Amino acid sequence: MSVTEPEAAFTFLSQGALIQEFKVAGHNIVQSLPEARFYKSHNDAYLGETIGRTTNRVKGAILENLNGKSYKLAVNDGDNPNSLHGGFQGWGKQDFEGPRPVNRNGREGVQFRYLSRDGEEGYPGTVECFVWYTAAMEGEKTVLEIEYQVELLGDECEETVCGVTNHRYALACASALSGSFHHPCDQPQNGLTILFASYFHVNPGMPTTEGTVITLGTDQFLELDQHQIPTGRIATFPLFPRPGNSFTLGATEPAIDDCFVIDNTAPQSCPLDSRSLPLRHLATISHPDTGLSLEIQSTEPAFQFYTGDGLYIPEAKTDKDIIISSRGKRSGIAIEPSRYVNCAGREEWRGMCRLRKGELWGAKSVYRGWKE
Repeated sequence: MSVTEPEAAFTFLSQGALIQEFKVAGHNIVQSLPEARFYKSHNDAYLGETIGRTTNRVKGAILENLNGKSYKLAVNDGDNPNSLHGGFQGWGKQDFEGPRPVNRNGREGVQFRYLSRDGEEGYPGTVECFVWYTAAMEGEKTVLEIEYQVELLGDECEETVCGVTNHRYALACASALSGSFHHPCDQPQNGLTILFASYFHVNPGMPTTEGTVITLGTDQFLELDQHQIPTGRIATFPLFPRPGNSFTLGATEPAIDDCFVIDNTAPQSCPLDSRSLPLRHLATISHPDTGLSLEIQSTEPAFQFYTGDGLYIPEAKTDKDIIISSRGKRSGIAIEPSRYVNCAGREEWRGMCRLRKGELWGAKSVYRGWKE
């Protein structure tokens, strides 16, 4: 999906229903790759992908006491014995049906659909996932809304687990915001400007996010063990000011890869389909050199905030023999709305992601970009 006005545009790919381009004032603020094929060969960083069947980590790569049995999942979390982002071939690596043009909630957009079969990456049950992207201009702000829905369809089991998010890296150094929204399918899906896709960067002209100003909606986070799995304790993050106050990213500090909690009652209060809940502020990122800003809101009770210290995107050569330089650590920021990390593997948190027949899992997030 893309907006034909060059100043405000979105482009999506069928693989992973991923976001390849999010233009604000003519600047792509997501880390992206120039051609669709590179998302198969150069995307260990999950750029722009729809993450599923579960998000983030599942402890020990095993689901216990589900349908009265245990299920082994892929172990793909580096040195940790966990399953990460749905496995080696999670939803971000799969081809979705779409984009199909839709009008949803009065806004122009596109729909993607994916059918995940029983046993894929070890997960039980056949589920159907829909992803809707809708876009609009609100005054001088470019707005992208993402909505997810998952339903258990198959007869293989009575319950499964799920969680969906987008793994966007953002950039923050660019230029001016204006333009109108056009249909996302009007533009080709390759040959786009290269800044970021799923990793945000509001200074797209620079190699790192140094100087980016961050404001988070919470200072509460899930305390982790040595294998990056929550201990169950929600604590105050030691490096941040109070919620609503800003801090600036340096060249190497702070280095963060943690799950921040908006709602600490979520295990008891978060509905399986959170779309009916009010949107809550997760984060705002901006850069003084470009005047670009991005605000993220969601109905989800938590979000992963990652400063990209392990990010690496190898050099690529396009079909037109154009060399796209490699990108390294801190070249984008990831903010991923979600349920709690390891809610699928922790019995007292599993209500946030346990999906039974006749139920819907759902979530909604909104991204607003503008230039001062």
